[in-house]
Amino acid sequence: MRLKLKLKAKESPAVIPVNYQYYFSAAVYLLLKFGSPEFSKFLHDQGFNLNGKKFKLFVFGLRLNKPVMRDGLFFLNDSQCELIISSPLIETFIRHFVLGTFEKQNIFINYQERSTKFLIHEVEMIPSPQFTSEMKFEMLSPLTVSTMIKKNERVIPYYYRYDDSNLTQAIKNNLLKKYKLLYNSDLTPAHFDFEFNKDEIERKMGNISKLITVAEGTPQQSKVKAIQCGFRIKTNPELVKVGYDCGFGEKNSMGFGLVKVHK
Repeated sequence: MRLKLKLKAKESPAVIPVNYQYYFSAAVYLLLKFGSPEFSKFLHDQGFNLNGKKFKLFVFGLRLNKPVMRDGLFFLNDSQCELIISSPLIETFIRHFVLGTFEKQNIFINYQERSTKFLIHEVEMIPSPQFTSEMKFEMLSPLTVSTMIKKNERVIPYYYRYDDSNLTQAIKNNLLKKYKLLYNSDLTPAHFDFEFNKDEIERKMGNISKLITVAEGTPQQSKVKAIQCGFRIKTNPELVKVGYDCGFGEKNSMGFGLVKVHK
C-alpha cells in the first residue's frame, strides 16, 4: 500500500538538506513509534532477516516543488512538499504509521543547528496500478545496488553503475529475497529483463549517477552511489509488485528505490 503525506512547513521558506534521506527516515521511524513503540524498535534495530541479510520492507521518497539549492540546502519557496511512503506490510507498518500520523500530526527535520517543522496537512492513499509482466517506471528516489569487495585489505561496498553487466542479476536477487520474506515461498521467474531508459540516458548525456551523503555530519556518515533513471522491467507480475511496494534495489528504508509508473 502506498500513502502520500502532504506536508506544510510552519516557516517560509522551509529549509532541508539536499541529502535529506537520513533525516526523513528518522522522521518515519518516529511516526511509527507513536503508532507502536515495539514495532518501530523491532524494525529499526532488527528488521526482517533472510540468511543474515536484513530488510525493512518499506520505501519512501520526497517530492519537492521547484526548490532552490544553495550551500547544500534546499529552500522550499512555497514551504510545501509531499512524502510518499510504501510498504506491503499493511497490518503492521501501514497501520502503525497511519496511527502515528494522527497522533503526532507533524514531522521534525533536524539537521546540524537547523530544525524544520512540517505539519501533516493531509494523508491520502494512492491506488495501486495493475501489475503486468512488462512495465516501465520512473524513479521518485534514486536506485542503488551494491556488493561487498576487498580493497587494500578492507572490505568495502562496490556500487554498481547503470551499465554494469552484473546489475540486472543483483536487482533480480534482491527482489527474490524480498518475495521470500513476504510470502515464505521461493519464486522462479520464467524470465527477467531489466533495462534503463536509453532515451533518458542520452538526454542526460549519461549523467544519471548521484553521490548521496547519508547521515551527513554524524559518526555514521557514508557515501552512497545511486542511479537516477527510469527503467523497463520484464518478469513475473508478482515480482514487479514487490519492487513497487518495497522499493527496487537496496537501502529502501533510507529513501532509495521508490518508483512510479511511467505514463
